[in-house]
Amino acid sequence: MSQHRSVWLATADVPSFPALDGELSVDVAVVGGGITGLTTALLLQRDGARVAVVEAGRLGGGTTGGTTGKVTSQHSLTYAGLIDQHGEDRARSYAEANQQAVETVSSLALASGVDCRLERAPTYVYALSADDRPSLEAEHEAALRLGLPSALTEDIDLPFAVDRALRFDDQIHLHPVRYVAALAEAIVAAGGTIVEGTRALGLQEDEGHATVRTERGSVQAQQVVVATLLPVFDRGGFFAKARPRRAYGISVRLRTDAPRGMHINVGTPTRSTRPWIEGDRRGLIVVGESHETGQEEATPARWGELERWARTHFDVESVEHRWSAQDYLTPDSMPYVGRSPRTERTFVATGFQKWGLTNGTAAATILADLLAGRDNPWHEAFDATRIGGAGTVKDLLKDNLHVGKELVEGYVKRLRADSVAHLQPGEGAMVRADGKAVGAYRDAGGVVHAVSITCTHMGCTLAWNKAETSWDCPCHGSRFDTDGTVLDGPAVQPLEPVEVEIT
Repeated sequence: MSQHRSVWLATADVPSFPALDGELSVDVAVVGGGITGLTTALLLQRDGARVAVVEAGRLGGGTTGGTTGKVTSQHSLTYAGLIDQHGEDRARSYAEANQQAVETVSSLALASGVDCRLERAPTYVYALSADDRPSLEAEHEAALRLGLPSALTEDIDLPFAVDRALRFDDQIHLHPVRYVAALAEAIVAAGGTIVEGTRALGLQEDEGHATVRTERGSVQAQQVVVATLLPVFDRGGFFAKARPRRAYGISVRLRTDAPRGMHINVGTPTRSTRPWIEGDRRGLIVVGESHETGQEEATPARWGELERWARTHFDVESVEHRWSAQDYLTPDSMPYVGRSPRTERTFVATGFQKWGLTNGTAAATILADLLAGRDNPWHEAFDATRIGGAGTVKDLLKDNLHVGKELVEGYVKRLRADSVAHLQPGEGAMVRADGKAVGAYRDAGGVVHAVSITCTHMGCTLAWNKAETSWDCPCHGSRFDTDGTVLDGPAVQPLEPVEVEIT
């Protein structure tokens, strides 16, 4: 039986840090202890700033701990679309920022002296049929125009036939949580402060400073970086500018050697792979089965599909781990990085398009420059205050009509909620209790855990996630445990527990 936990979180020792206790004063407060927040903090610390990182849970415990561990500027089919939508200059900024991020990660990992399992390897995006050849060739031409190390090839290290592939050489894969641990140790060694188990609940800008209010005290700073996947303090309306999606991953042991390269296919269903090295045995990471957060597609069958594909194409000995993770997509396919709209001291980074190890590192480089008063050549393309063209506005309207639809349908579902008595052990559902709808989960021992079914972020009706046994928001991606604890923002407040009578 595979372990229901990210392979990276299961195979790394991350240093632990105490919770905040009282008041703290620094130059920069960084909210969020994933790759974006920690890289930003380290770069600022090296610039001479006094920095504190405030993490709600454990470092790397969110999306960073659920990635594939690919560090590459090859983002499937990205660059031809960016040129069409933004023009060559902005597309080049995205390309250069992500290619430089590969080298930044390599440099920081090697300088740390920590074994992050870093290896150089080629990446491939491949077409399974000739029908996808034109899009692959267009991507190759775009990548070359932008200065990326692109080459078309029919020679690929996969045990099944492909029509053609696009190859980027000298990319990286690593153990992302060991890398997070290395960043954390470097921050502390440089004089920085890290607090864990401290959820940020509010942010206020005043004359001369800003204050991050937490459940365990407050942090006063000259500037604040909100690096929480989607900003939990959101004056820029990013919840309406980015859509949450979940993807699933498994780690497998192979009886034979894994391919050396990293791979992702054109078309659907997407299968993204990379070699997995732990001890003397080699294996494979397989990621895919993406869908929007809060949908009925969130079932354990997603992992079953990945396993079936892996066993079809590779000599699988065992499936070791299974997990899922979340990221946000923007309507114009570019992250939002920089000063948050309508603020003076608050900076954000979000919308990494499922390529957070490079986009998050690029964001950290941009933010470090902005906070230090330096010009950054990529900032204009990533600017968090941008509105975008007519196509972007159209997509934003479409996305927010979807949110409105979810709001209405959620209230309709409340009227149809059934009795809690129908729940079987291991099941969760919206049920009726004292004349109102609540979210209930019956655990393996038969005990029912009931909570409010209303998201504490903006009031959407939550949906049951069968794969992760959690309550997920289909509007903006907040997630809650069965006891109401916040698992993922933008919500910061837990769900209210509800007493239900079992008859």
